[in-house]
Amino acid sequence: MAMPADSVSHLLTAEELEQVDIPGKSTELVHGRLLVREPPSTRHGSVAARLTYLLGDHVYRRQLGLVFQESGFKIGSNPDTVRAPDLAFVGLANADRIPRRGYADFAPDLVAEVVSPNDRPGELLAKVGQWLDAGTKLVWVIDPARSEARVYTDDGELTIVPADGTLDGGRVLPGFHCPLADVLQ
Repeated sequence: MAMPADSVSHLLTAEELEQVDIPGKSTELVHGRLLVREPPSTRHGSVAARLTYLLGDHVYRRQLGLVFQESGFKIGSNPDTVRAPDLAFVGLANADRIPRRGYADFAPDLVAEVVSPNDRPGELLAKVGQWLDAGTKLVWVIDPARSEARVYTDDGELTIVPADGTLDGGRVLPGFHCPLADVLQ
């Protein structure tokens, strides 16, 4: 169902979002409201792809769970919120809860968001808060323009990782260590 964003006057559900098709745009649902964005930049895609490759290699070699790229997770209901992070990790404990159709009805264990030049800081912080409130344990915000990452944990800790620092999987992905420079190259 093709639906221009300005024609939506009622709150949508996750099921209705599945039917929304706006060519060339990415969509999410925030408290029932359709959020339409331009596709990310090429640099954004390169950083997200490298991180997906590096994290995926660690996860799949050790059979720790599943890795997702730009896939929707329903993290709120009544009204529905469906977010699609640049990268997500779901551990084995929840891997069998991934439906064949629709959106998983829970938050991933780890989420990574790559900052785009048009991302507004307040919206990005709100998205981080939504992930943590929904049960995500670890959120990485990778900022290519600043050559840094901000790491948020479910216990309220914030760590800034500089370009020469290392992303760490912590208790979510023990043993995962990746130089941030390898992600940003």
